[in-house]
Amino acid sequence: MRYLLSLAFTLLALLHPAVTAAQPDPDALYRDRTNLARAQEAAAIWTARLATDPRDFESAWKLARATYWLGEHDAPDARRKWLERGVDVARSATTLQPKRPEGFFWMAANMGALAESFGMRQGLRYRGPIKEALETVLKLDPGYLDGSADRALGRWYHRVPGLFGGDKKKAEAHLRKSLTYDPNSTVSHFFLAETLLELDRNAEGTQELQKVLDAPVNPEFAPEDREYKQKAVDLLARLRKR
Repeated sequence: MRYLLSLAFTLLALLHPAVTAAQPDPDALYRDRTNLARAQEAAAIWTARLATDPRDFESAWKLARATYWLGEHDAPDARRKWLERGVDVARSATTLQPKRPEGFFWMAANMGALAESFGMRQGLRYRGPIKEALETVLKLDPGYLDGSADRALGRWYHRVPGLFGGDKKKAEAHLRKSLTYDPNSTVSHFFLAETLLELDRNAEGTQELQKVLDAPVNPEFAPEDREYKQKAVDLLARLRKR
């Protein structure tokens, strides 16, 4: 089945009009990722480039980044295949460039989305590999994507049950570390707010949610910033109803 899915992705890319001589810039398409058709087109171009050159590291990790977005935002029945494709292509990126952080980070991101969205079996399957990949990013480049490995590890320690290694205090420590790289990260502030609220530190959690709302939008991550600002609005509204 996985072979057939891989073949389908390759054939789709090769038949896609974006792979003609007038091929658009996939990076520009990805920047417009809130338009899912643009994100899909970018994914098709990177897939085609990998079909032509399987050692194309840049296309491998960028495809994994695109599949993560699509796996979170495409139609529900399409999301899992995007994320599974992302795990595979990111793993190939780690083999191509084992001293670079991109493949490890986006492999962990796709695994994490599978673990959070597709049941306990996926969570158990990927729990260890996610942590290992993120710890590898910290060894290679702790500042990658403004401390995203610390942010994701904070999420890991928050979401994983204590019986399997979860620890809210360690979650807080990693999230605060991530904020030393980008004090305005909406995602880090939101994850930290959720962690503090679960620790019954409601005043601090509410302050972190306000920081999400007050943070300027980062042009590179504008879609994500807008999403987390809305999540903060929604969570604050729920808190006020308690």
